[in-house]
Amino acid sequence: MRSQLMAAVFGALIVGSVPTASTVLAADAEADATLAVAHVGRVLGAAAECVFIPEPRVRAATDKIQALIKKFDADHPTAHLKDGYDKGLLAGKESVVSKQNNCAFAENDLSGLEHQTGSWLGETSVAAATKAAEPPAAAAPAPVPPVVATPVVAAAPPPVPALAPPPPVPVAATPVPPVAAKPAAPPPPAAASVHGVTDQEIRFGMVAPFTGGSRDYGAQLKLGTLAAFNIANDTGGINGRKLTLFTADDGYDPARTLDATKQLYEKDQVFGFVANFGTATTAISLPYALAHKALFYAPFTGAGFARRDPPDRYAFNYRPSYAEETGAAVRYLIKVRRLKPEQIAVFTQQDGFGDAGYEGVGRAIRALIPSSSDVGTVLRLNYPRNTVDVDTAIQQLQQTQPPQQNQKQRGPIAIKAIVMVATYRPAAKFIEKTKDLFPGLIYTNISAVGSSSLAEELTILGPKFANGVIVTQAVPPIESYAGVVLDYKTTLEKYFPGSVPDYVSLEAFLQTNILIEGLRRAGPQLDTDKLVAAMENMRDFDMGLGPKISFSKTEHQALHKVWGTQLDGTGHYQPLDLE
Repeated sequence: MRSQLMAAVFGALIVGSVPTASTVLAADAEADATLAVAHVGRVLGAAAECVFIPEPRVRAATDKIQALIKKFDADHPTAHLKDGYDKGLLAGKESVVSKQNNCAFAENDLSGLEHQTGSWLGETSVAAATKAAEPPAAAAPAPVPPVVATPVVAAAPPPVPALAPPPPVPVAATPVPPVAAKPAAPPPPAAASVHGVTDQEIRFGMVAPFTGGSRDYGAQLKLGTLAAFNIANDTGGINGRKLTLFTADDGYDPARTLDATKQLYEKDQVFGFVANFGTATTAISLPYALAHKALFYAPFTGAGFARRDPPDRYAFNYRPSYAEETGAAVRYLIKVRRLKPEQIAVFTQQDGFGDAGYEGVGRAIRALIPSSSDVGTVLRLNYPRNTVDVDTAIQQLQQTQPPQQNQKQRGPIAIKAIVMVATYRPAAKFIEKTKDLFPGLIYTNISAVGSSSLAEELTILGPKFANGVIVTQAVPPIESYAGVVLDYKTTLEKYFPGSVPDYVSLEAFLQTNILIEGLRRAGPQLDTDKLVAAMENMRDFDMGLGPKISFSKTEHQALHKVWGTQLDGTGHYQPLDLE
């Protein structure tokens, strides 16, 4: 039993490879442990190659793992765990050197590992943890907790009972090794009563996917936000306060969003929310924030409910709405490419995200062509959220054609263009499966697709799949030499060496700098209402984007401009004039 529980400890360190304690206990302990240490070695090897991750932090995790390996090897001299661990270290280092692994992901993986080592090894001894983990006789084995992807920078969490989920741990904007706590000066009276604000820090929370198929979005939103926080913190912070980011993983699953939101606000005591990801998930977290009069800033969604008229007092947006992005795409297809409305179909996620985009297409067609009501309903092709199940949509495209425009039409007009309101994996899968079935089909995507990830997916498939794919953007082209883009790239290189520039992290970087400007204008006696007032009085703030940033009591959206980009065969985005 002891050896089996040791294997369960190792199994808990593997993301998704050993789902429950029962499967671990039924498996061979040495085999499970060998797989586990190889995985852990890869995590630590990758982290060691990322210079922005402090060496003492990597060393602390390494020491804990090596102690666990030594203990296991004492009971299993034939296991040779150290060999597997060393091979994993080398593989992890090589993954970063060869740029197969991004340092932002390496930091996330290390954070998850730190959570597990903090909880599994928090007991006074491994034996104590093993004893605590042992289930009572005739009881079903307890499930092994999954690796938590919430990033960690501060000291390890306090001991908790074995097999219990680890407590939430904050992510400091500038990673630093654990240090002895210094006695803090008493906070000023005003700061002491403000949720998430002390004399030393301002806490922000982010609910996003850090595991699952959409984890790239969470990693990139976090990366861009931290990059902007780091600059502010290194130049004195906000009136002497450091900006700190706490994250919670909802896996892009609305059923998990409320708990993640409560964790950040009630346990981590955040001041407000920044860059929450997703439309269906924002529909859960936004009402909670408004009910608690907490700032809800720049969610990664273009849905209309986040842009009410007049706007909700505590909700601010950076990006253009989905209606504005799909409208720009429709105008381009009709005005520039000379397509008829009935030659356009919409490929959408089957939820509020897809609904918002689909409605935007219909609204744009009606605005451009008043007689479009005679055309019929725009063809909608759906896929389920968090899947790449696009076969039903493709079958519908093959079997269904838009209705005839008038009686003189001899037959239905074939679909010539698809406006895609999707995340990057299903979008890439749809393009892959329809490219040869419908030669010459025009594909347009909105920025929420995750432009860099889409380009990577299509480039792997081959030049013909990437070439010509259009994406509307909420930021300037990442390959441009605009000063604001160059500043972003310089910041990434300074704080996150090895991280590849990405449209999502660029957006997070830009929108966070607007928030930082608002925080500075709000003054030292910060609270939510003072920040809202400072934001609503921001006029013509010049970030170098072209359009200047202005807010008011009736305008809580920073940008309405939509940039056009088009992929070439090498997977690079080129500017595209949408007019």
